[in-house]
Amino acid sequence: MNIEKIESSFRATKDKKSSTSKRGMVSSAFPDATKAGVEMLKKGGNAVDAACATALAIGVCEPQASGIGGQSMAIIHIDGKTLAIDGSSRAPSLAHISAFQKKSRSRLGYKATTVPSTVATLGYLNERYGRLNWSTIVKPSIRIAKRGYRITKLQHELQKKHLENFFKVKSKSGAKYFLKDGEVPYEVGDLFVQDDLAHTLEHLAVHGFSSFYHGLIANLIDKDMKLNRGFLRKEDLALIPLPIERKVISRRYRGIRVYTVPPPAAGTTMLLVLMMLNNLPSRSLARTPTAYHFVSETHRKALLYRKQRKFNPRTYHQINDKTHLSRNFAKTLSKTIRDSVDPELPLRDSVDTEDTTHLSVMDEEGNAVGITQSIELVYGSKAAADGLGFLYNNYMSAFEFENSNHPFYLRPNATPWTSVCPSIVFYNHEPWIVMGTPGSARIFSTLSHFISRIIDHNNPIDQAMEKPRIHCAIDGKISLEADDSLIEIIKHLKKMGYKIDIKERYSFFLGAIHAVMKCQTREGFQGIAEIRRDGTAEGLN
Repeated sequence: MNIEKIESSFRATKDKKSSTSKRGMVSSAFPDATKAGVEMLKKGGNAVDAACATALAIGVCEPQASGIGGQSMAIIHIDGKTLAIDGSSRAPSLAHISAFQKKSRSRLGYKATTVPSTVATLGYLNERYGRLNWSTIVKPSIRIAKRGYRITKLQHELQKKHLENFFKVKSKSGAKYFLKDGEVPYEVGDLFVQDDLAHTLEHLAVHGFSSFYHGLIANLIDKDMKLNRGFLRKEDLALIPLPIERKVISRRYRGIRVYTVPPPAAGTTMLLVLMMLNNLPSRSLARTPTAYHFVSETHRKALLYRKQRKFNPRTYHQINDKTHLSRNFAKTLSKTIRDSVDPELPLRDSVDTEDTTHLSVMDEEGNAVGITQSIELVYGSKAAADGLGFLYNNYMSAFEFENSNHPFYLRPNATPWTSVCPSIVFYNHEPWIVMGTPGSARIFSTLSHFISRIIDHNNPIDQAMEKPRIHCAIDGKISLEADDSLIEIIKHLKKMGYKIDIKERYSFFLGAIHAVMKCQTREGFQGIAEIRRDGTAEGLN
C-alpha cells in the first residue's frame, strides 16, 4: 500500500461529495445534517457531539431511512479507547409469536415495531463522551423540522415506489405525515415541514433524552398503540436499557488493522471476507473473470456462515468468535472455492428493501465516530406516532419466527439482528478512516470492496467510493453496476453458472459510503459523501 499516493490523489469537489478540511470532518447522507455536525465542532464540541447532532438531524432529513423511532449502532474512538456501542432495540413484551403467522404483520403497521432505541443511544453517547449539553445537540434538528427542507429526487422516487404500502396501514398515519396532503408523493423541490416532530424534539431538548421513555411521550405512544392494536406499551419504553458497550473486533488486512462491531451486527462477516481476500495477492484482485469469481464466492461463503450462525451475545456465549475469525478458518474457506459456482451452497435467497443511513465524524483531537442507524425497511412500518411526527420502525421483521432454538427467535425483550458494521481503519495505531454504509445484506460487501480498493489498488477514498460495485448473494446472483468494460467478464461469469443482475450506474441497491479520513502524510482531513445518495462532507478550516 502506498499511503502517500492514496492521500495525495484525493480531489475535493464543488458539490461537497469530496471535501478537505484542517480541523475535523463530518460526512452524512443529507447536507443539513452534515452542517449540524459542523456546527457542533464550531461550538467546541468533540466528534461525539457532532455525530449525535448529525444523527438527530438526519432522522429529520432522511425519514425514509432513520429517525427517533428506530435503532442505532456505533463505533467510537475516544480518548485513546475504541468501543462498539450496541444500541439494539427490544421486542415489546406483548409481541407473541402467534401474532406473526402472517409475515406482513412483521413488516407493516403498528405490530411491526420494536422499542425505539435511537434516542437512548444518542443521549448516552452525548452524556458519557460528549462535551456540549444535550439541548445544544438537539437544536439543529428542531430548526430543520420547523423550517423544513427540500424533497430530493431520491425521496420522491422512494415515496412513489412504496406508495401502496402507506395505504395498507388502516390509520394512514405514515401517509398523513410523509405524503403530500396524505395522498401523493411530494414533488422534487417541495418544502417539507414537520411541526409535530419539532415539538417532540423540543420536549426532548428541555426534558432530556430519558423523557422519550418516561412521561408525556411514552404516554402518547402507549395511547397510540392501544388505539391501533399495536404491541408497544409505556412499560416497554420504561424498560429500554442504555446501550451496551462491547469490545470491538479487529483483524489485519495486508497489515492494516480494521476495527468493527461484534454481533448482533455484521462486523464478523466483513472481516471474514477481508481475511479470505488476504489469501490472494493484491495483483490478483484485478478486473478479470477469475478475480470476480473469487470475490463472488467469498461473499457467498461469508454470508452463508452468518446466516447459519446468527448469534445473540447475551445468550449464546458458546460460539467462539476466535474460531470464526481465525486465519486457518479463512484459509480453509478460501480453499473450498472451486473453478465454478459452488453447487452445494443454497440456490435461493431473499431480497429486501431495507434502508439505513450512516454518518462518519473525526475531530482534530483524534476522536472518531461512526453511527449506522435505521428504521429497518424503507419508511419503516409505514405507521407514524400520532401527534409526535415520527415513523415507527419495523424491526419485528428481523426476528426468527419458526425455530424456537434460534438465538434471534422472538421472545419478550429480545434484540433483533442487524447487517450494519460501522468500522474504523487504523494506521500506525491511530484512526485513519472511519466508514460505514447502508445496504442491508450488501453492507459487508460494499465496505470490504471499499477497503480493498484503497489498500490493494492505492485508490484515494473519493475514487474508491465512485467506482462500480459488486455483490454476490448466497444464491449465486451477482449484482453489478452497469459498466461497458465488463461485457466479456459478464459473459464468462454466466458460463460459470452465475445469474447476473445488472443495476444502473450509481445504484441505490449497492449501498452508500460515508467516510472520513485523518491524513497521515499531510495535515488535515478528507471526507466523502456517497455519490449515489443526497449527502455531503464538510469540515472546519
